[in-house]
Amino acid sequence: MSATSAPRPRLREVLREPRMVAVLGLGLASGLPYNLTDSTLQAWLKDFGVSNTQIGLLTLVGLPYAWKFLWAPFIDRYRLPFLGRRRGWIFVLQLALAAVIAASAFYSPGNALAVVATLAFVTGLLSATQDIVINAYTADIALPHERGLAAMSTSVGYRAAAWFSFSIALIVAQYAGWKAAYLLLAATMVALAVGTLFAPEPAQRAAPPDTLRVSIVEPLRQLLTGPGALALIVLLVVYKVGDAFSLRLFTPFLMDLGFSKAEIGVVTKTTMAVATIGGTVLGGVWMIRLGLYRALLWFGAFQAVSNLTYMLLAVAGKQHLLMIFAIAIDNFAGGMGSVALTAFVLALCDQRFSAFQYALLSAIAVIPRTYLGVPAGFLADRAGWPTFYLVSFIAAIPGIVLVWWLRRDVRALDARGTPGAPPAAA
Repeated sequence: MSATSAPRPRLREVLREPRMVAVLGLGLASGLPYNLTDSTLQAWLKDFGVSNTQIGLLTLVGLPYAWKFLWAPFIDRYRLPFLGRRRGWIFVLQLALAAVIAASAFYSPGNALAVVATLAFVTGLLSATQDIVINAYTADIALPHERGLAAMSTSVGYRAAAWFSFSIALIVAQYAGWKAAYLLLAATMVALAVGTLFAPEPAQRAAPPDTLRVSIVEPLRQLLTGPGALALIVLLVVYKVGDAFSLRLFTPFLMDLGFSKAEIGVVTKTTMAVATIGGTVLGGVWMIRLGLYRALLWFGAFQAVSNLTYMLLAVAGKQHLLMIFAIAIDNFAGGMGSVALTAFVLALCDQRFSAFQYALLSAIAVIPRTYLGVPAGFLADRAGWPTFYLVSFIAAIPGIVLVWWLRRDVRALDARGTPGAPPAAA
């Protein structure tokens, strides 16, 4: 059965589903703690005179986010005796996060830095684990035609909550102190935990693996064997190579063109946020009609072409309107591509092992962003910015071609989860 053999539902039918409301709420819960190990924590530390060296060292409290796939099999294997296989874990983790955030409010970096650092690390550990379970829940509950909208809901919720935990927290801290700010965030987490109680269970519930060994070995075997399996993993890696390459040296690029730090900080960040959210929302909505294959193909092509707007900017020089246009187009396209890629990851996951598989696949997907900085800098220095962005466009083409080459596998993958559809090879 192909992904397009059954008619797709209307947008309003999907938007009425309680599943999408639940995914949005869990996206909020996922994003809320993130800045408490990053920007908000750094502002708090700076406010109490902690040195930049110490702040730099304390960025290590965010390491659990990078390594969360290591304990994800434990989440697949074991379940708590209430609220289903995923929601039980989510609810307990949210209450634990609320307690740790509230406890942080009663300490000061000025005289209890070690305690603050420990609580921040625990926050990161609990938050990364919550992400594991929320992503698994999303993979389990989203029907094939809902994956794009689920990816959009998760992303929008995450970004909104991350903004809240930074911007609103800093405003409250300015006028009422850091204790009030952290207690507000703790209370917000409790409210989100209450919402978890009302989240629906997946229509089809998979039993946990019999042993911890099975929860590690079997999902890896699924991902690495079978017709087209390895090619699909390669697609996951290369799909956003061009996008990742173009953004690795984004700030130095704008500074070389003569834009001031204030212009970069205010104009670019605002434009990026609005455009990314807009692309994410539109991409999620369009995926309902497009399906996974056409979304990956069209959004990937849009991503590639959007890199050429930076090449135009590099040739034109310091042009404010062109800068805003290029940033808007690139981030709008990037938001659409991210939705398609997230839906692709959701489709790759087996409900029995979705915690481990999602955590591992999402780590694989960011490999280009991690390692492209070195060749990017070399190329920019030796070939110049116009050539740099032309290469970023060319680097995106293999991902688009691979989507087309694997179209039958991608369509079969998109059909997985449809009643009566055979499981995909991957």
